[in-house]
Amino acid sequence: MLRIGLWTLGGLLLLAGIDPVLAQDATAAAPPPAIDAGSTAWMLTSSLLVLMMSIPGLALFYAGMVRKKNVLSVLMQVFAVTALMSIVWMIAGYSLAFTTGSAYVGDLSKVMLAGVGLHEISGVIPESVFVMFQGTFFAITPALIIGAFVDRTKFGPMLIFMILWSLIVYAPIAHWVWAPSGFLYNEGVLDYAGGTVVHINAGIAGLIFCLVVGKRRGYGTEHMPPHNLVLTLIGTALLWVGWFGFNAGSAAAADPRAGMAMLTTHIAAASAAIFWMLSEWITRGKPSLLGACSGAVAGLVAITPAAGFVLPNGALFIGIAAGIVCFISATWLKNLLGYDDSLDVFGVHGVGGILGAILTGVFAVGSVGGDAARGLIDGNAGQVLIQVKGVLWTVGWCAVASFVILMVVRMIFGLRVDEEVEREGLDSTIHGEVVQ
Repeated sequence: MLRIGLWTLGGLLLLAGIDPVLAQDATAAAPPPAIDAGSTAWMLTSSLLVLMMSIPGLALFYAGMVRKKNVLSVLMQVFAVTALMSIVWMIAGYSLAFTTGSAYVGDLSKVMLAGVGLHEISGVIPESVFVMFQGTFFAITPALIIGAFVDRTKFGPMLIFMILWSLIVYAPIAHWVWAPSGFLYNEGVLDYAGGTVVHINAGIAGLIFCLVVGKRRGYGTEHMPPHNLVLTLIGTALLWVGWFGFNAGSAAAADPRAGMAMLTTHIAAASAAIFWMLSEWITRGKPSLLGACSGAVAGLVAITPAAGFVLPNGALFIGIAAGIVCFISATWLKNLLGYDDSLDVFGVHGVGGILGAILTGVFAVGSVGGDAARGLIDGNAGQVLIQVKGVLWTVGWCAVASFVILMVVRMIFGLRVDEEVEREGLDSTIHGEVVQ
Protein backbone atom coordinates (compact mmCIF):
# COMPACT_ATOMS: atom_id res chain seq x y z
CA MET A 1 0.00 0.00 0.00
CA LEU A 2 2.84 2.40 0.85
CA ARG A 3 4.49 1.76 -2.52
CA ILE A 4 1.19 2.35 -4.35
CA GLY A 5 0.69 5.60 -2.42
CA LEU A 6 4.15 6.85 -3.35
CA TRP A 7 3.58 5.97 -7.02
CA THR A 8 0.25 7.83 -6.90
CA LEU A 9 1.86 10.93 -5.38
CA GLY A 10 4.60 10.82 -8.00
CA GLY A 11 2.05 10.53 -10.76
CA LEU A 12 0.09 13.52 -9.48
CA LEU A 13 3.26 15.60 -9.37
CA LEU A 14 4.13 14.60 -12.92
CA LEU A 15 0.60 15.48 -14.11
CA ALA A 16 1.11 18.90 -12.53
CA GLY A 17 4.31 19.29 -14.49
CA ILE A 18 6.60 18.78 -11.47
CA ASP A 19 9.31 16.16 -11.41
CA PRO A 20 9.36 14.74 -7.84
CA VAL A 21 13.13 14.29 -7.92
CA LEU A 22 13.67 17.84 -9.19
CA ALA A 23 11.24 19.19 -6.59
CA GLN A 24 13.27 17.57 -3.83
CA ASP A 25 16.49 18.96 -5.29
CA ALA A 26 14.99 22.45 -5.58
CA THR A 27 13.90 22.38 -1.95
CA ALA A 28 17.29 21.22 -0.82
CA ALA A 29 19.02 23.83 -2.95
CA ALA A 30 16.88 26.80 -1.78
CA PRO A 31 19.40 29.39 -0.61
CA PRO A 32 19.09 30.75 2.95
CA PRO A 33 18.26 34.45 3.41
CA ALA A 34 21.30 36.45 2.42
CA ILE A 35 22.63 39.77 3.64
CA ASP A 36 22.77 42.44 0.97
CA ALA A 37 25.96 44.45 1.36
CA GLY A 38 24.64 47.60 -0.31
CA SER A 39 21.48 47.66 1.81
CA THR A 40 23.50 47.01 4.95
CA ALA A 41 25.80 49.93 4.14
CA TRP A 42 22.81 52.21 3.57
CA MET A 43 21.15 51.15 6.83
CA LEU A 44 24.37 51.70 8.77
CA THR A 45 24.49 55.19 7.26
CA SER A 46 20.81 55.79 8.00
CA SER A 47 21.31 54.83 11.64
CA LEU A 48 24.06 57.43 11.94
CA LEU A 49 21.86 60.05 10.26
CA VAL A 50 18.97 59.46 12.66
CA LEU A 51 21.29 59.54 15.67
CA MET A 52 22.60 62.86 14.34
CA MET A 53 19.00 64.14 14.38
CA SER A 54 18.96 63.82 18.18
CA ILE A 55 22.52 64.79 18.99
CA PRO A 56 23.39 67.38 17.92
CA GLY A 57 20.40 68.22 15.66
CA LEU A 58 17.42 68.33 18.01
CA ALA A 59 19.58 69.50 20.90
CA LEU A 60 20.71 72.59 18.96
CA PHE A 61 17.26 73.19 17.46
CA TYR A 62 15.73 73.38 20.95
CA ALA A 63 18.67 75.11 22.65
CA GLY A 64 18.51 78.07 20.30
CA MET A 65 14.86 78.76 21.17
CA VAL A 66 15.08 78.91 24.97
CA ARG A 67 16.36 81.73 27.14
CA LYS A 68 20.08 81.94 27.83
CA LYS A 69 19.73 80.82 31.45
CA ASN A 70 18.28 77.45 30.33
CA VAL A 71 20.21 76.61 27.18
CA LEU A 72 22.57 74.12 28.84
CA SER A 73 19.70 72.40 30.64
CA VAL A 74 17.98 71.71 27.31
CA LEU A 75 21.17 70.40 25.75
CA MET A 76 21.68 68.17 28.78
CA GLN A 77 18.11 66.87 28.70
CA VAL A 78 18.29 65.85 25.04
CA PHE A 79 21.75 64.34 25.42
CA ALA A 80 20.87 62.40 28.58
CA VAL A 81 17.55 61.12 27.19
CA THR A 82 19.26 59.91 24.01
CA ALA A 83 21.81 57.96 26.04
CA LEU A 84 19.28 56.63 28.55
CA MET A 85 16.81 55.47 25.89
CA SER A 86 19.59 53.59 24.10
CA ILE A 87 20.05 51.45 27.22
CA VAL A 88 16.32 51.00 27.79
CA TRP A 89 15.97 49.90 24.15
CA MET A 90 18.59 47.21 24.68
CA ILE A 91 17.12 45.98 27.96
CA ALA A 92 13.44 45.70 27.02
CA GLY A 93 12.28 48.21 24.39
CA TYR A 94 13.26 46.20 21.32
CA SER A 95 11.70 43.02 22.67
CA LEU A 96 8.41 44.72 23.52
CA ALA A 97 8.22 46.44 20.13
CA PHE A 98 9.38 43.86 17.60
CA THR A 99 8.92 40.32 18.91
CA THR A 100 5.77 38.42 17.92
CA GLY A 101 3.99 38.56 21.28
CA SER A 102 0.31 39.47 20.96
CA ALA A 103 -1.57 41.93 18.77
CA TYR A 104 -0.85 44.66 21.32
CA VAL A 105 2.71 44.22 22.58
CA GLY A 106 5.71 42.01 22.00
CA ASP A 107 6.99 39.38 24.40
CA LEU A 108 10.16 39.26 26.50
CA SER A 109 12.04 36.75 24.37
CA LYS A 110 14.66 39.31 23.34
CA VAL A 111 15.21 41.08 26.66
CA MET A 112 18.83 42.25 26.82
CA LEU A 113 18.91 41.53 23.07
CA ALA A 114 18.95 37.78 23.70
CA GLY A 115 19.48 35.93 20.44
CA VAL A 116 20.73 38.97 18.53
CA GLY A 117 24.09 37.67 17.45
CA LEU A 118 26.49 38.11 14.58
CA HIS A 119 24.61 36.08 11.97
CA GLU A 120 20.92 36.81 12.67
CA ILE A 121 19.16 38.50 9.74
CA SER A 122 16.24 40.93 9.47
CA GLY A 123 15.15 41.14 5.85
CA VAL A 124 18.35 41.67 3.89
CA ILE A 125 20.37 43.29 6.70
CA PRO A 126 21.87 41.96 9.94
CA GLU A 127 19.42 42.08 12.83
CA SER A 128 22.01 44.05 14.80
CA VAL A 129 21.73 46.84 12.23
CA PHE A 130 17.92 46.76 12.41
CA VAL A 131 18.13 46.98 16.20
CA MET A 132 20.46 49.97 15.96
CA PHE A 133 18.31 51.75 13.37
CA GLN A 134 15.07 51.34 15.29
CA GLY A 135 16.88 52.22 18.49
CA THR A 136 17.59 55.69 17.14
CA PHE A 137 13.82 56.16 16.63
CA PHE A 138 13.24 54.99 20.20
CA ALA A 139 15.75 57.57 21.42
CA ILE A 140 14.55 60.62 19.50
CA THR A 141 10.84 60.24 20.24
CA PRO A 142 11.06 60.95 24.01
CA ALA A 143 13.65 63.63 23.27
CA LEU A 144 11.09 65.43 21.12
CA ILE A 145 8.75 65.70 24.12
CA ILE A 146 11.32 67.83 25.96
CA GLY A 147 10.43 70.90 23.91
CA ALA A 148 6.98 71.09 25.49
CA PHE A 149 8.15 71.54 29.09
CA VAL A 150 11.53 73.31 28.94
CA ASP A 151 12.50 75.92 31.58
CA ARG A 152 10.47 74.44 34.46
CA THR A 153 10.90 70.68 34.98
CA LYS A 154 13.05 68.68 37.40
CA PHE A 155 15.76 66.64 35.72
CA GLY A 156 15.52 63.35 37.66
CA PRO A 157 11.72 62.92 37.54
CA MET A 158 11.82 63.79 33.84
CA LEU A 159 14.20 60.87 33.24
CA ILE A 160 11.93 58.52 35.23
CA PHE A 161 8.94 59.61 33.14
CA MET A 162 10.86 58.96 29.93
CA ILE A 163 11.76 55.40 30.98
CA LEU A 164 8.17 54.54 31.86
CA TRP A 165 6.71 56.32 28.85
CA SER A 166 9.02 54.63 26.36
CA LEU A 167 8.08 51.15 27.61
CA ILE A 168 4.38 51.73 28.28
CA VAL A 169 3.51 54.02 25.37
CA TYR A 170 6.13 53.98 22.61
CA ALA A 171 6.96 50.26 22.51
CA PRO A 172 3.33 49.04 22.34
CA ILE A 173 2.35 51.57 19.66
CA ALA A 174 5.41 50.67 17.60
CA HIS A 175 4.28 47.04 17.90
CA TRP A 176 0.72 47.90 16.85
CA VAL A 177 1.86 49.68 13.71
CA TRP A 178 5.09 48.02 12.57
CA ALA A 179 5.20 44.46 13.94
CA PRO A 180 3.57 41.85 11.64
CA SER A 181 1.46 40.68 14.58
CA GLY A 182 0.34 44.22 15.51
CA PHE A 183 -3.38 44.87 15.18
CA LEU A 184 -3.08 48.20 13.36
CA TYR A 185 -0.53 46.65 10.98
CA ASN A 186 -3.02 43.93 10.14
CA GLU A 187 -5.86 46.41 9.72
CA GLY A 188 -3.84 48.19 7.04
CA VAL A 189 -2.75 51.39 8.80
CA LEU A 190 0.04 53.00 6.76
CA ASP A 191 2.93 54.58 8.64
CA TYR A 192 6.08 54.41 6.60
CA ALA A 193 8.55 55.99 9.02
CA GLY A 194 6.76 57.07 12.19
CA GLY A 195 3.97 59.62 11.70
CA THR A 196 1.92 57.85 14.36
CA VAL A 197 4.63 55.96 16.24
CA VAL A 198 6.99 58.93 16.62
CA HIS A 199 5.34 62.27 15.94
CA ILE A 200 1.73 61.93 17.05
CA ASN A 201 3.04 60.04 20.05
CA ALA A 202 5.55 62.75 21.00
CA GLY A 203 3.13 65.58 20.22
CA ILE A 204 0.31 64.25 22.38
CA ALA A 205 2.68 63.36 25.23
CA GLY A 206 4.14 66.87 25.02
CA LEU A 207 0.69 68.44 25.23
CA ILE A 208 -0.28 66.35 28.26
CA PHE A 209 3.07 67.09 29.95
CA CYS A 210 2.83 70.86 29.53
CA LEU A 211 -0.77 70.85 30.82
CA VAL A 212 0.17 68.79 33.90
CA VAL A 213 3.33 70.72 34.78
CA GLY A 214 1.72 74.12 34.17
CA LYS A 215 2.82 77.30 32.41
CA ARG A 216 6.22 78.93 32.76
CA ARG A 217 6.27 81.71 35.31
CA GLY A 218 5.67 84.92 33.45
CA TYR A 219 4.20 83.20 30.39
CA GLY A 220 1.96 85.66 28.61
CA THR A 221 3.25 88.68 30.52
CA GLU A 222 7.05 88.51 30.16
CA HIS A 223 8.96 88.58 26.90
CA MET A 224 10.76 85.25 26.39
CA PRO A 225 12.89 85.67 23.25
CA PRO A 226 14.97 82.82 21.79
CA HIS A 227 18.54 82.66 23.05
CA ASN A 228 20.28 82.14 19.69
CA LEU A 229 18.48 81.44 16.42
CA VAL A 230 21.79 80.61 14.75
CA LEU A 231 21.79 77.42 16.83
CA THR A 232 18.20 76.75 15.78
CA LEU A 233 19.09 77.11 12.10
CA ILE A 234 22.03 74.73 12.47
CA GLY A 235 19.80 72.28 14.32
CA THR A 236 17.14 72.53 11.61
CA ALA A 237 19.69 71.83 8.90
CA LEU A 238 20.97 68.77 10.78
CA LEU A 239 17.40 67.55 11.25
CA TRP A 240 16.63 68.04 7.55
CA VAL A 241 19.68 66.06 6.43
CA GLY A 242 19.22 63.44 9.14
CA TRP A 243 15.60 62.96 8.13
CA PHE A 244 16.75 61.28 4.92
CA GLY A 245 18.03 58.45 7.12
CA PHE A 246 14.76 58.55 9.06
CA ASN A 247 12.50 58.23 6.01
CA ALA A 248 14.61 56.73 3.22
CA GLY A 249 16.18 54.38 5.76
CA SER A 250 12.74 53.01 6.61
CA ALA A 251 12.84 51.09 3.34
CA ALA A 252 15.32 48.85 5.21
CA ALA A 253 17.09 48.42 1.87
CA ALA A 254 18.95 50.40 -0.77
CA ASP A 255 16.22 50.22 -3.40
CA PRO A 256 13.98 52.42 -5.60
CA ARG A 257 11.50 52.95 -2.78
CA ALA A 258 14.23 54.39 -0.58
CA GLY A 259 15.09 56.79 -3.39
CA MET A 260 11.48 57.90 -3.73
CA ALA A 261 11.18 58.37 0.04
CA MET A 262 14.24 60.61 -0.01
CA LEU A 263 12.83 62.71 -2.85
CA THR A 264 9.37 63.11 -1.31
CA THR A 265 10.91 64.01 2.04
CA HIS A 266 12.94 66.83 0.53
CA ILE A 267 10.02 68.23 -1.47
CA ALA A 268 7.68 68.27 1.53
CA ALA A 269 10.23 69.98 3.77
CA ALA A 270 10.97 72.67 1.21
CA SER A 271 7.33 73.41 0.40
CA ALA A 272 6.32 73.54 4.08
CA ALA A 273 9.16 75.96 4.87
CA ILE A 274 8.02 78.28 2.09
CA PHE A 275 4.33 78.16 2.99
CA TRP A 276 4.88 78.67 6.74
CA MET A 277 7.06 81.64 5.79
CA LEU A 278 4.37 83.00 3.45
CA SER A 279 1.65 82.48 6.07
CA GLU A 280 3.70 84.44 8.59
CA TRP A 281 4.57 87.12 6.05
CA ILE A 282 0.92 87.65 5.16
CA THR A 283 -0.45 87.65 8.71
CA ARG A 284 2.41 89.35 10.59
CA GLY A 285 4.10 91.41 7.93
CA LYS A 286 7.55 89.83 8.27
CA PRO A 287 9.00 86.42 7.34
CA SER A 288 11.10 85.14 10.23
CA LEU A 289 13.98 82.68 10.35
CA LEU A 290 12.29 80.84 13.22
CA GLY A 291 9.15 80.50 11.11
CA ALA A 292 11.03 79.10 8.13
CA CYS A 293 12.84 76.59 10.36
CA SER A 294 9.59 75.57 12.04
CA GLY A 295 7.94 75.13 8.65
CA ALA A 296 10.69 72.85 7.39
CA VAL A 297 10.34 70.63 10.45
CA ALA A 298 6.54 70.60 10.04
CA GLY A 299 6.93 69.39 6.46
CA LEU A 300 9.37 66.70 7.54
CA VAL A 301 6.94 65.54 10.21
CA ALA A 302 3.95 65.43 7.87
CA ILE A 303 5.70 63.50 5.10
CA THR A 304 7.10 60.90 7.50
CA PRO A 305 4.11 58.49 7.42
CA ALA A 306 3.71 58.98 3.67
CA ALA A 307 7.28 59.09 2.34
CA GLY A 308 7.36 55.56 0.92
CA PHE A 309 3.76 55.56 -0.31
CA VAL A 310 3.40 58.79 -2.33
CA LEU A 311 4.73 60.41 -5.48
CA PRO A 312 6.41 63.85 -5.58
CA ASN A 313 3.16 65.67 -6.40
CA GLY A 314 1.54 64.19 -3.30
CA ALA A 315 4.54 65.23 -1.23
CA LEU A 316 4.21 68.80 -2.52
CA PHE A 317 0.58 69.04 -1.37
CA ILE A 318 1.37 67.45 1.99
CA GLY A 319 4.17 69.98 2.54
CA ILE A 320 1.97 72.94 1.61
CA ALA A 321 -0.78 71.75 3.95
CA ALA A 322 1.72 71.18 6.78
CA GLY A 323 3.24 74.66 6.43
CA ILE A 324 -0.15 76.37 6.65
CA VAL A 325 -1.91 74.13 9.20
CA CYS A 326 1.03 73.85 11.61
CA PHE A 327 1.55 77.62 11.47
CA ILE A 328 -2.08 78.06 12.53
CA SER A 329 -1.81 75.46 15.30
CA ALA A 330 1.44 76.87 16.71
CA THR A 331 0.16 80.45 16.76
CA TRP A 332 -3.60 81.00 16.66
CA LEU A 333 -4.70 77.68 18.22
CA LYS A 334 -2.14 77.81 21.05
CA ASN A 335 -3.09 81.39 21.87
CA LEU A 336 -6.79 80.55 21.74
CA LEU A 337 -6.51 77.61 24.13
CA GLY A 338 -3.81 79.18 26.30
CA TYR A 339 -1.54 76.18 26.91
CA ASP A 340 2.22 76.70 27.26
CA ASP A 341 3.76 74.25 24.81
CA SER A 342 7.11 76.01 25.02
CA LEU A 343 8.66 74.98 21.69
CA ASP A 344 5.48 73.86 19.89
CA VAL A 345 5.92 70.11 20.16
CA PHE A 346 2.18 69.55 19.85
CA GLY A 347 1.70 72.31 17.29
CA VAL A 348 4.34 70.89 14.95
CA HIS A 349 4.76 67.19 15.76
CA GLY A 350 1.28 66.37 17.06
CA VAL A 351 -0.72 68.33 14.51
CA GLY A 352 1.77 67.66 11.69
CA GLY A 353 1.78 63.95 12.46
CA ILE A 354 -2.02 63.75 12.49
CA LEU A 355 -2.25 65.73 9.25
CA GLY A 356 0.39 63.59 7.55
CA ALA A 357 -1.17 60.32 8.70
CA ILE A 358 -4.56 61.26 7.28
CA LEU A 359 -3.15 62.69 4.05
CA THR A 360 -1.24 59.43 3.56
CA GLY A 361 -4.67 57.87 3.11
CA VAL A 362 -5.38 60.46 0.42
CA PHE A 363 -2.15 60.47 -1.61
CA ALA A 364 -0.78 56.91 -1.27
CA VAL A 365 -0.47 55.17 -4.65
CA GLY A 366 0.02 51.52 -5.47
CA SER A 367 2.78 52.29 -7.95
CA VAL A 368 5.01 53.23 -5.00
CA GLY A 369 3.77 51.23 -2.02
CA GLY A 370 2.08 48.28 -3.71
CA ASP A 371 -1.59 47.32 -4.02
CA ALA A 372 -2.03 47.21 -0.24
CA ALA A 373 -1.01 50.88 0.00
CA ARG A 374 -3.49 52.70 -2.22
CA GLY A 375 -5.22 55.85 -1.06
CA LEU A 376 -8.11 58.04 -2.12
CA ILE A 377 -6.52 59.33 -5.34
CA ASP A 378 -5.73 55.74 -6.32
CA GLY A 379 -9.30 54.53 -5.93
CA ASN A 380 -9.31 53.46 -2.27
CA ALA A 381 -11.26 56.03 -0.26
CA GLY A 382 -11.52 53.60 2.66
CA GLN A 383 -7.83 54.07 3.42
CA VAL A 384 -8.59 57.52 4.83
CA LEU A 385 -10.87 55.97 7.45
CA ILE A 386 -8.25 53.36 8.27
CA GLN A 387 -5.71 56.14 8.81
CA VAL A 388 -8.13 58.03 11.06
CA LYS A 389 -8.58 54.87 13.11
CA GLY A 390 -4.81 54.59 13.55
CA VAL A 391 -4.65 58.23 14.64
CA LEU A 392 -7.44 57.81 17.20
CA TRP A 393 -5.90 54.69 18.74
CA THR A 394 -2.53 56.43 19.02
CA VAL A 395 -3.93 59.66 20.45
CA GLY A 396 -6.17 57.82 22.91
CA TRP A 397 -3.58 55.46 24.37
CA CYS A 398 -0.81 58.05 24.43
CA ALA A 399 -2.98 60.68 26.14
CA VAL A 400 -4.37 58.37 28.83
CA ALA A 401 -1.13 56.52 29.56
CA SER A 402 0.99 59.70 29.53
CA PHE A 403 -1.38 61.38 31.98
CA VAL A 404 -1.35 58.43 34.37
CA ILE A 405 2.47 58.15 34.27
CA LEU A 406 2.87 61.89 34.88
CA MET A 407 0.48 61.86 37.83
CA VAL A 408 2.33 58.95 39.44
CA VAL A 409 5.72 60.59 38.92
CA ARG A 410 4.44 63.94 40.20
CA MET A 411 2.92 62.33 43.29
CA ILE A 412 6.13 60.47 44.21
CA PHE A 413 8.92 62.78 43.03
CA GLY A 414 7.36 66.06 41.95
CA LEU A 415 7.74 67.48 38.44
CA ARG A 416 8.22 71.21 38.69
CA VAL A 417 11.22 73.09 40.04
CA ASP A 418 10.80 75.67 42.78
CA GLU A 419 9.96 79.25 41.82
CA GLU A 420 13.42 80.51 42.81
CA VAL A 421 15.11 77.83 40.70
CA GLU A 422 12.94 78.63 37.71
CA ARG A 423 13.59 82.36 37.95
CA GLU A 424 17.35 81.95 38.31
CA GLY A 425 17.53 79.37 35.51
CA LEU A 426 18.07 75.62 35.38
CA ASP A 427 21.62 75.83 34.06
CA SER A 428 23.19 77.14 37.28
CA THR A 429 20.76 75.70 39.83
CA ILE A 430 20.47 72.11 38.53
CA HIS A 431 23.62 71.57 36.50
CA GLY A 432 26.04 74.07 38.05
CA GLU A 433 27.03 75.49 34.66
CA VAL A 434 26.30 78.66 32.71
CA VAL A 435 26.81 79.98 29.20
CA GLN A 436 29.31 82.84 29.35
